[in-house]
Amino acid sequence: MTEKIATRIMNFSGGESGLTGRQRTEAQAGRAALASLNFVRPRPHFLSVAWNRVRRCRRIGTVVRAQTRRANFSFCGGTEVSATLRPVPRLLPTIAHLDADAFFVSCELALKPELRGTKCAVGGRERGIISSASYEARACGVYTPMPTARALKVCPDLIMLPHTSGLYRKVSGQMFDRCETVTPLVQRNSIDEGYLDLAPCGFKSTEEIERRVRRLQQRLWDELQVPVSFGLAGNKLVAQIASKLRKPRGFVVVPPGTEAEFLAPLPIGKLPGIGPKTEAALTGTYGIKLVRDLIAKPERELKAIFGDASADMLAMARGVDDRRVETEHEDAKSYSQQETFGEDIGDFAAIERVAKRMVDELMASVRADGKRVRTMTVKVRYPDFTQESHGRSLERATDLEAPFYAWVAPLLRAAWKKRRPLRLVSVRFSNVEEGGTQLEMFADADEKRRRLAGVLDRLNRGGGIVVRHGHQLSGPEG
Repeated sequence: MTEKIATRIMNFSGGESGLTGRQRTEAQAGRAALASLNFVRPRPHFLSVAWNRVRRCRRIGTVVRAQTRRANFSFCGGTEVSATLRPVPRLLPTIAHLDADAFFVSCELALKPELRGTKCAVGGRERGIISSASYEARACGVYTPMPTARALKVCPDLIMLPHTSGLYRKVSGQMFDRCETVTPLVQRNSIDEGYLDLAPCGFKSTEEIERRVRRLQQRLWDELQVPVSFGLAGNKLVAQIASKLRKPRGFVVVPPGTEAEFLAPLPIGKLPGIGPKTEAALTGTYGIKLVRDLIAKPERELKAIFGDASADMLAMARGVDDRRVETEHEDAKSYSQQETFGEDIGDFAAIERVAKRMVDELMASVRADGKRVRTMTVKVRYPDFTQESHGRSLERATDLEAPFYAWVAPLLRAAWKKRRPLRLVSVRFSNVEEGGTQLEMFADADEKRRRLAGVLDRLNRGGGIVVRHGHQLSGPEG
C-alpha cells in the first residue's frame, strides 16, 4: 500500500516546470512527507509520521479529508491519493494530559512573585469561599471550596488574594497556545487542563516523547510562571489519572500495555467519578479499597453494585479507553465556565458569589472577542452526578454584566431544585452575536458603561491595579 501511494505521488502529474524554486522545494518535501506515511505499520493516529510535514507543505499538498476509514489528498497538479486506513493500537505513550497546579493561585503569584512559597489562597475575604489554594496552604488543611472564615481559623496566617477578572482565561489561552507549538492536536478540556495527542509528531521512542514534553513543561514555567503536571499514556483515561498522582509539577509515564498494572494498586477513589463519599461506601460496604479489588469481584456482584454501569466501571479499572483527542476550533458559539468543588457545598450565598464571579470573567472574554450574548444558563450538579439547569434570555444581546447580575440568584434557585449540597456550578452565555452599534433609547448610557467596563478590563489584565465589583468585596453584602 505504501509503495503504491509513494509511486503515485512521485509520478506527480502536474510536473514542476511551472513552479518557483521555493515551490519546487515544497512540492518535493510534500511528496516525501506523504511517501513516508505508513498505513500498514501500527502507527497510532493514522496520519502519524508525516502530519507536521504535510501541514508545513499545505500550499502544495492539502489534506482534504482524514477520517477513521479513509484519507484523501489532493495536489496542485490534480493528482489525488486515496487510501483505506486501519485502526491500530498505540505502541508509545502519545497521549499527554496537562493539569495546571493550583491554577488560579499560580496566575496571581505570577503577578505577585514575592508571595511565592507562602500560604495563600484565591477567594473572598470573609463571606466567600476558597476557589484555589497554594500547596503550602493545603498542607495546613485549606482546601477548595472551604468557606474563607473557616480557612482563616485553620490557617490564621493565610494570605487572601482577590480574583483578577479576565486573568485566568487569558493565561489559559497562552498556555494552550504554547502546547500547539508541539502538536496540532490539543483538546482544551477546561480552563486549566487538557489533552495533547503527540502521535503526529513522529517520535520514535518513549524517551524522545518524555524529553519533548518536559521541555514544554519547563517552557510554561519559564514564560508564564505556571507550574503544570503531565501524565503520559496510551489513552486519555490513564493519562488523566497519571497527571494527578505527583502534583505539583508531576510527571508520570505509563507505557501502553501496562495500564491495568499501573491502576491496580491505586485507591479506588483515583478513578474519575468516584468521589470521597462513593469511595467510603465502596470500601466500607463492599470491601473495594483498591482498583484491583474491583477487578477481582465477580461480574454478578459488580452488576449488583454498579447496575448498568458495571461494564464501564470494569473497563475503566482495567485502563481501557478509546476516546480520541477532540480538536474542533470554531468561533465561540457560547462562553462557559464551571467550578467543581473539592467538597460538596450547600451555602447558597457562597455559590451565588462564585456564579457572579464567573459572570465577571466570562463577560470580559465576550468583550475581548467583540461579541455580545443574549442567553444566560446556570447549571448545578449534585454529588450523584445528576444535574439541572435553568436559563433566560434578554430581548437584545449585550456585552455588559449588569443585566445578568439580577438573574444569578433566581436562575440558581430554579436549577437547584433538590435541597442537597452541590458538587459543581457553571454559568454559560449563548446566543452569541457580533458586537455592533446599538440604536435603542438607552444606547448612550450603555456605551458609557461599556467604555468603563473596557477600562476596568484593561486595568485588571495589566495586573498592577485590581478593580473589583461590589459582590467580590469582603464583608456583608448590601
